[in-house]
Amino acid sequence: MAPTSTPQTPFGRVLTAMVTPFTADGALDLDGAQQLAAHLVDSGNDGLIVNGTTGESPTTSDAEKAQLVRAVVDAVGDRAFVVAGAGTNDTDHSLELARAARDAGAHGLLAVTPYYSKPPQEGLFRHFTAIADATDLPVMLYDIPGRSGVPINTETMVRLAEHPRIVANKDAKGDLGRASWAIARSGLAWYSGDDMLNLPLLSVGAVGFVSVVGHVVTPELRALLDAHLHGDVTKATEIHQKLLPVFTGMFRTQGVITTKAALGLQGLPAGPLRLPLVELSPDETEQLKRDLAAGGVHL
Repeated sequence: MAPTSTPQTPFGRVLTAMVTPFTADGALDLDGAQQLAAHLVDSGNDGLIVNGTTGESPTTSDAEKAQLVRAVVDAVGDRAFVVAGAGTNDTDHSLELARAARDAGAHGLLAVTPYYSKPPQEGLFRHFTAIADATDLPVMLYDIPGRSGVPINTETMVRLAEHPRIVANKDAKGDLGRASWAIARSGLAWYSGDDMLNLPLLSVGAVGFVSVVGHVVTPELRALLDAHLHGDVTKATEIHQKLLPVFTGMFRTQGVITTKAALGLQGLPAGPLRLPLVELSPDETEQLKRDLAAGGVHL
């Protein structure tokens, strides 16, 4: 049974978008995934996103996605929300993934804006509605126009929020003004999907984070959130500023690449990447070490 949710925090407050560990020969590493999931929950995560962008979802098969959900639910599903990425740019395929994630035990779905096709807002509305209608699981939208090419406009957010199972949004739009209006008008639970903007988004009404840097600094993210919730703006700002080198360093290149490198430096399961992603160069690895050390991460 999943942890108890509330309308304000349907998936908890601190979630990490988990990488998908692979073995040395590139196969799915289910044992490693369970170990990593347990480590992240032990570190303070309320939930994990699996099969998202950071999980290399573009290069994992449908069967691998279902196996991964099942393994992570078995490992931590009684202690943390397991939210499965189910969004693609093909609505019918997304419905298949949503149902497979439900059957594998996921507690919720993450639905990214359809990429590449650049659908109009009505197409987005119908796509997300179809995903929400496909199962009885709660849905978190994922608004990331830098990857998808199309933003979810505020009016569309407001319409989608009327659906009883569309309960949250992961915001990687990078626009605090639009976020402010969408939070106020939609009532969706708002999660920061851009680590550099975690604190600013809290200030305009976000309830928590879907983080990449949570792989290495979950306790600090939790402390930042708790400080903000208790009105200690000075402490929250201090933690935010301390983490700036981590935020910067983990996104000097594609985030999956640096995250797997950071996990490897800490002796945690990660493994290689699948093409077209490639490992950090030796110089890039040294820079990552410097960035993490500057942010207080011990390797």
